[in-house]
Amino acid sequence: MHNYIEKDKFMKHDSIIAHEGYPFIVFSLIITIFVAFLVEYWWLKSFFALLTVFIVWFFRNPERSFQEEEKLIISPADGRIVKIENVELDGTISGKFKKISIFMNIFNVHVNRAPYQGKIETINYHNGKFFSANLDKASQDNERNEVLISTEDGRIIWTVQIAGLIARRIVCWVSEGMNIRKGERFGIICFGSRVDVYLPEDSKVSVNFKDKVKAGQTTLGYLS
Repeated sequence: MHNYIEKDKFMKHDSIIAHEGYPFIVFSLIITIFVAFLVEYWWLKSFFALLTVFIVWFFRNPERSFQEEEKLIISPADGRIVKIENVELDGTISGKFKKISIFMNIFNVHVNRAPYQGKIETINYHNGKFFSANLDKASQDNERNEVLISTEDGRIIWTVQIAGLIARRIVCWVSEGMNIRKGERFGIICFGSRVDVYLPEDSKVSVNFKDKVKAGQTTLGYLS
């Protein structure tokens, strides 16, 4: 059984803590209480208390706003730009594209957002390995989930959620055939990962290598 989960498309995902975090938070809290009452060592109590706080913080789901401008493409993930390149594909999508890779460490917000508005034409999940998400081979070899958005004028925006060395769970909150708004939350990857965005070849990219970006806020570029 793989760790990709497609959630109910009618479920809201705007709570301050992502729902996927609750089991981790509850389990950590139970352990912390157990340690607090039964263990003497203060450092161990402090460790589990801090761990619980970190898990709550990790699953934070903040509101984001962006400049509403025609043709503007926004980042689907928090993190750092680790690759910007021109690629030619022949698979789920075919043709020439501009690829932007965003690496999310464990301290970043891990809720993913739609980079552009349109219709979700295809969602493809692929089993795979768990190499470090900042490596180039992660795009092809790691467990991943592909979300293809078709714009009103027939352009393609392809966003790929990629599991990393620590990440073991990709969650997708949307379904094929749905219309999605720019900046709308569409999924989450738990504990460190990567998101690749493929834009039409003639798109203008406005970020640079090693730039830090925020999901639903930072401008990645513009469609032609």
